[in-house]
Amino acid sequence: MSIQIQRKPGAPLAQTIHIGEHQLCADVSAAEGGGDEGPSPHDLYDAALGACKALTVLWFAKKRNIAVDDVHTEVSHDSSQERNGVYKLSTRLVISGSFSDAELAQLSAVADKCPVHKLMTSVTTEITTTVERAA
Repeated sequence: MSIQIQRKPGAPLAQTIHIGEHQLCADVSAAEGGGDEGPSPHDLYDAALGACKALTVLWFAKKRNIAVDDVHTEVSHDSSQERNGVYKLSTRLVISGSFSDAELAQLSAVADKCPVHKLMTSVTTEITTTVERAA
């Protein structure tokens, strides 16, 4: 699947992102020259991790019949050393439901194994960029 991204008409920098049938907006703050019309690309990166952890926990709980009612996920970052090659993400999942301590331990273990966590920490990502002049 290809993701299509185009500048939002009339916006200084905002980008409209089309992923399949879904649409969202990314932007930067007014202080950075944008209109703050959506999360920044860094925020979307961070959110991908949090969403993946929550979805993975919910999927696992459903598969194992663990009585999870809800997952509230918080993601925070420390970008103070990003220019030195270190970007720190911290996630906190608060899971509600009727489950045992042993099941909570299983849910905790599976949260660390979500695909985006693995992608961010265990995989070498190779990026190719082609820039072309519009016709």
